[in-house]
Amino acid sequence: MAQAETGSQHPTPADGTTSGAKPGMARELGWYASFSVAFGFVSIATGIFTTYGSVLASSGPRGIWAWPISVIGQLSIALVFGALAARIPISGYSYQWVSRIVGPLWGWIMGWISFAFLGVVVVAVDYTIASTILPELFHYVGTTQNAWAITAVVMLLQALLVAASTRTTHRVNNTAVTVQLIGMIALTVLLFAVGFSTGKLDFANLFSTGTVPESGYYALGGTTHAGPFALAFLLGAFTIVGFESAANLAEETKEPARVIPKAMVQAVLSLGVLGFLFLLAITAAGRVDGAADSATPVASVITAILGSVVGKILLVLVVVSIFSCGLVITLSGTRLVYAMSRDERFPGWPQLKKIHPRTSTPLNATVFMMLIAQIILAVFSSSTDALFELFSAATLLPAVIYAGTVAMYAIKRRSLPPSRGFSLGRWEVPVLILATVWLVYELLIFRDASFRGPWTYVLVLCAIGAVYLIGLIARRGRAHLTMPDMADVDRALDSAAPGQDAPAAEGTVR
Repeated sequence: MAQAETGSQHPTPADGTTSGAKPGMARELGWYASFSVAFGFVSIATGIFTTYGSVLASSGPRGIWAWPISVIGQLSIALVFGALAARIPISGYSYQWVSRIVGPLWGWIMGWISFAFLGVVVVAVDYTIASTILPELFHYVGTTQNAWAITAVVMLLQALLVAASTRTTHRVNNTAVTVQLIGMIALTVLLFAVGFSTGKLDFANLFSTGTVPESGYYALGGTTHAGPFALAFLLGAFTIVGFESAANLAEETKEPARVIPKAMVQAVLSLGVLGFLFLLAITAAGRVDGAADSATPVASVITAILGSVVGKILLVLVVVSIFSCGLVITLSGTRLVYAMSRDERFPGWPQLKKIHPRTSTPLNATVFMMLIAQIILAVFSSSTDALFELFSAATLLPAVIYAGTVAMYAIKRRSLPPSRGFSLGRWEVPVLILATVWLVYELLIFRDASFRGPWTYVLVLCAIGAVYLIGLIARRGRAHLTMPDMADVDRALDSAAPGQDAPAAEGTVR
């Protein structure tokens, strides 16, 4: 189908149309849609269900106490990202921020790393449905072949939704997030109530190291390995990521400078509190037969405490949550590819920067993102060990993105224009110190030898990106990698009348 191009010389007005005859993406998302994007990507049901068993193995039940520390660390990052989103409300989040504040070369590198993360994490998340949940739910033997086929279909469905209609995509995600919120709250309350009334809660288990030796539990570890408690932070590091995806839809959000920072911070806070209460309940009830050896310990505990029917409902809830998570990842990846293509610096940009005139979605970018995910799935699906490395890479890559973006903000914060939407004010320095300490500690965890494969994956992807970037500069010159002055972004915000939506500042100045 024919698609019309959208170029950076045609900024998007508040009503969602573009100047001239070229179509753009409609600005129609409110606070709950923005919150749902952030909440849906993080998806505590997905993250806890997927990684709780590995935390029990590496750190024992006591490892759950790393969660609240992780929440505080990730919240500090969300606050920094909120300050940036309020100043540069444009699709592409870290790619746009770093490009405009540090320079387009560094911005391109950040964009490529973000693309690598989104391409791999959608496979890692969706594969969980096929490899773990559906075999447990329908009692069949999961194989690499049927897991590959099911995951491929799930990713195709998500891409079809994103390509067909942004409004429908958000309706599906809003519904899924509402179901997840209600379901997780209900499960937590039921676990505490039934477990307490039946005497099946053992709060001493919250402080047990399980099969992990007590000696050296809090040790930092050696050169190539992290200590048991340090590894427990990976539960939060894998789960509480992706809140910044709300900023990637800034050009489709009403009053983005005000709405997006609020949505990101509220998503992290609500996920953090609800997730920790659920972890307390599931761990206190965790001394049930077979739970420690189960491939799905969360489901095993809930089935033992609340019965098989509720256990099945949990699995259905997790399927809904994972589908929502993968949907948001696909949406966010599509917007990143579109943003970099609009600035003419992504492979195949002439086609990938087009907006379909009927759906008002970047259809080509959506198809491209889906094909990349299918290729990654095909490469890794024959080996369960390789897919475990995908999960590890999906934990490592956002830490790299967060560290680079926070460092950029810390260095350039005094040159940022003011924003009427969101400001850290006097808390800016304390928040930056907290975020920096947290990210340094988190990155040190990845020195563990178990992350050798993910580091290799990251380096290979960076090498591929470097080859393309060198070719891009050789063909068109470094002068092509230019971005508008920061004042252009601030003027775009200021040009909106009070109470109306600001137009989105666009990419490369021609």
